Amino acid sequence: MAFLALFHMAGLLLLSAPLNLASANSEGDALYALRSAVKDPDSVLQSWDPTLVDPCTWFHVTCDRHNRVTRLDLGNANLSGSLVPELGKLEHLQYLEMYMNDLRGAIPEELGGLKSLMSLDLYQNNLTGSIPASLSKLSNLKFLRLSGNRLTGEIPRQLTQLRNLKILDLSSNDLCGTIPTSGSFSKFSEQSYAKNPRLAGPELVGFVRYDAGGSCN
Repeated sequence: MAFLALFHMAGLLLLSAPLNLASANSEGDALYALRSAVKDPDSVLQSWDPTLVDPCTWFHVTCDRHNRVTRLDLGNANLSGSLVPELGKLEHLQYLEMYMNDLRGAIPEELGGLKSLMSLDLYQNNLTGSIPASLSKLSNLKFLRLSGNRLTGEIPRQLTQLRNLKILDLSSNDLCGTIPTSGSFSKFSEQSYAKNPRLAGPELVGFVRYDAGGSCN
């Protein structure tokens, strides 16, 4: 009986190994897509070797005990370039920290697929375009900091559905329209939206919205 139990356990390990390997390969491909899209003058990403199956050995990447990527720490790393949609494949990622770099272009809509994400820190870059409404799918998100970029357009009303959101900072951008005041946004002060000269002010509950006459861009 002991032999059969040991044989059964060995079989389970063999079955789970390909799944972990496949996950590591997929996540490694996603991270290497990011490396290919940025310039890295300080060689911060030098250890990101695509010939290594497991990205958990790379610097600035943290994994859980199942070798799934849970954290990406690239804040203030002197990187320039753009974010890539492949990042949305890191479905176990909890922390995406890429603040204080020179990232340009849009925030990929695919980041809305990071269902485990708790912290999205992209502040003090040069990101443009609008805030993706797809970020409203991040039901575990607690920290959303996008300040100090060049983001435009309205604040997506869908973001008010983020019930776990504790910190919001959209300041120092070029957002327009009105400030949502429902849902989780009811607890944030005007400091969360400061230095957006085209923001008209908070929506008035029970009254006509400031932007009822049309949208901004």
